Amino acid sequence: MCVLLGAMALPHGTALLALGLVFGFYMAWSIGANDVANAMGTSVGSGGLTLKQAVLVAAVMEFAGAVFVGSHVSETVRSGIFDPSRFEALTLVLGFLSALLAAAVWLQVATWFGWPVSTTHSIVGSLVGIGVVLGGVGAVQWGRIGEIVASWVVSPLCGGVVAFALMKLIHRLIIDHKHPLAQTYRLVPWLTFYVAFVLSLVMVWKGLKNLHLNLPLGKALVVATLSGLAGAALAVAWTRRLRRLHDEERRTRGVELEGDVPDGIPFVPKEYRSAPEPKVVLRPPLAPGSELPAKRWEYRREFEFEKTESVFAAMMIASACFLAFAHGANDVANAIGPLAAVVAIVREGVVALKAAVPVWTLLLGGVGIVIGLATWGYKVIETIGRKITHLTPSRGFAANLGAATTIVAASRMGLPISTTHTLVGAVLGVGLARGIEYLNLRMVRDIVISWLVTIPAGALLAVLFFYLLRLPFPG
Repeated sequence: MCVLLGAMALPHGTALLALGLVFGFYMAWSIGANDVANAMGTSVGSGGLTLKQAVLVAAVMEFAGAVFVGSHVSETVRSGIFDPSRFEALTLVLGFLSALLAAAVWLQVATWFGWPVSTTHSIVGSLVGIGVVLGGVGAVQWGRIGEIVASWVVSPLCGGVVAFALMKLIHRLIIDHKHPLAQTYRLVPWLTFYVAFVLSLVMVWKGLKNLHLNLPLGKALVVATLSGLAGAALAVAWTRRLRRLHDEERRTRGVELEGDVPDGIPFVPKEYRSAPEPKVVLRPPLAPGSELPAKRWEYRREFEFEKTESVFAAMMIASACFLAFAHGANDVANAIGPLAAVVAIVREGVVALKAAVPVWTLLLGGVGIVIGLATWGYKVIETIGRKITHLTPSRGFAANLGAATTIVAASRMGLPISTTHTLVGAVLGVGLARGIEYLNLRMVRDIVISWLVTIPAGALLAVLFFYLLRLPFPG
């Protein structure tokens, strides 16, 4: 530990750092169990990914987001709630340790009951409690808290609006079309371009701080456009291969996709388009001489829906990677932000306004997040993936992409938004695209109540743990 951290100037430095590592890892584990489950819940709930696949996706992409982009938000969480320079070093270290432990304990309780609460709410509420205990109400930067609270309102709205628009677009251009599979082949490259463009823009536009990649907006737009075009080109080749495979399977199964009457193949009436199992309307009798079964319209429609959703299931993997990267960039700060402050104070013996975020703390947070998802993640996945609205791969893709766009953009701006709020907003947007009757409003109510309880719970627990930690470490 000493080799990694260097000399320690603060009394009890070794013990304090040991507690920091344990509490930081515990917080990261709790984030993985609760918040990463939210991020991956749409993918698992829709059938796009198995739980094992979700863990593998999270392992790679959470690390990438945490290490390459995570330092931006870490700075906001560590020093944006109150001015740390106003307090004595040892007292401040105990305060940050208490905040970490309080947030982690509350997240574990919430995960046990399957509540998808906000880790950002937990850590910010804990830090507010510590700020009030150490310096009174005036010590907390309430203006900054107001900005964060506003982002908690804006982020689910933005995620919901983007997901709603994407779902409507997918329904109008693909699901409700007379030839949904052909439309899927045409539009997948455009969707791929959007995913690659947005993710690349965030990474190269002052995003990869640790790699010193700091392109101006104009050059970043050029790089992002080229990345989007490369992704679209790969998608074109992929869809061509899929078309050949589907055509071969269609011939093997005797499913005809060409229109047999002047007005084309039958489609689902508007009143049935949002139903879990769309009702197919049969057209006039078959043309004379046809040898196919009388219900070939149904076979055709079932085949097209089946293959369309299989394409979106593959696209789900890309959107899940996007969302896992976004989550790692934003929410690893909740675990390693206070830990980075503890490391800096213990090493220097004084409180500094700014301190570098060690890469190893980001890696520690990434490891804890992945282990949390692998062990307890299934509890909240059940809530997000299956209990708010019925998800299919196409719906899960729209929800993931809408949420990821919001989360990554906010992470780049240094706003510690709530991944949970954004994901739930996106899932609600997808459900509303079908109609409010397809939402489980009772579950939505329970989730909102758990959100409201999280901030005071984090603050109260932090105060309790602070006074407990002062017993073995008197100032």
